[in-house]
Amino acid sequence: MTTPSRTTRIVILAVVGLLFAVPIAAMVEFTLRGGLEGGYVLDRWIAVFSGELDGRYRQLFIGIGNSLTLALVTVVLVFVLLVPTMVLVQLRFPRLRRLLEFVCLLPITIPAIVLVVGLAPVYSVIARALGSGAWTLAFAYGVLVLPFAYRAVQANLDAVDVVTLSEAARSLGASWGTVLVSVVLPNLRRGLLAAAFISIAVVLGEFTVASLLNRSNLQTALVVVAKSDPFTAVVFALLALLLAFALLLVIGRIARPARRSA
Repeated sequence: MTTPSRTTRIVILAVVGLLFAVPIAAMVEFTLRGGLEGGYVLDRWIAVFSGELDGRYRQLFIGIGNSLTLALVTVVLVFVLLVPTMVLVQLRFPRLRRLLEFVCLLPITIPAIVLVVGLAPVYSVIARALGSGAWTLAFAYGVLVLPFAYRAVQANLDAVDVVTLSEAARSLGASWGTVLVSVVLPNLRRGLLAAAFISIAVVLGEFTVASLLNRSNLQTALVVVAKSDPFTAVVFALLALLLAFALLLVIGRIARPARRSA
C-alpha cells in the first residue's frame, strides 16, 4: 500500500483546517460586532476577562463550576474503575480482553438520547440515594467517555510488556498493590494522561445528557445565557473550544515519543 505524497497530505490538512477555521473565525467576528452602531469592539472580551459581568451571568459561572467538578469526578471514576480492570485482564485474564473491549466500545454506538432513556430510571434511584446534584452526572459521563479512555489506555498497555514487569516485581516479593502502583501505573503515564484529557474535553462539551436529565453544566448554561446575550455566550463557547484544542495538542505532544520509539 502506497503512502500519500507530501502534497496530498498538505492539501488534506489544508481542507480540514479550513473546515475548522471558517466557523471559528465567524464566531470570533460575531463576538466583535458593535451591534446597531456598526464596526467592531472588544468590550465583550474585556468584560469576560476583567470579571465585569453582572448577576445575569450567574447561571453561566455555576455551569462552569459544575462542568469542572464533573470533569474531575469523571476522571477519578475512570481511573478507579477502568484502569485496574484493564490491568487485571491484561495480567490474569487475557481471554476476557475481547469481551472487555466490546463492553467499553459499546457506548460509542448508542445515541446519547437512547442512553438517557435507559439512564432516567437509574437516576431516579440515584436522586433518592445521593441527591440530585449536578456531580451525579459523572456516572453517565463515565459511560460516555469509556470508549475514548479505553483506547488511550489500551494503546499504552500494548506498548509496554506489563506481564514481564509484573512477574519480575512479584518474584522480588512485591504485592499486587505495589505492582499496580509502583510498576504498572508509572509505565502507563502517557495513556492515563491522554485518557484524562480526552475525558475532560468530552465532559466540557456535553449537552444532551445534562439537558435531558435536567442538570446544569457549561453547555446548558450557554444555551440559557444565549437567549439574553448571544455575544457573551459565544465568547465562552470559544474559550471552551480553545481549552479542548489545547488538551488535544498536549495529547499529541505526550504520544509523539511513543510513536517514535515504535
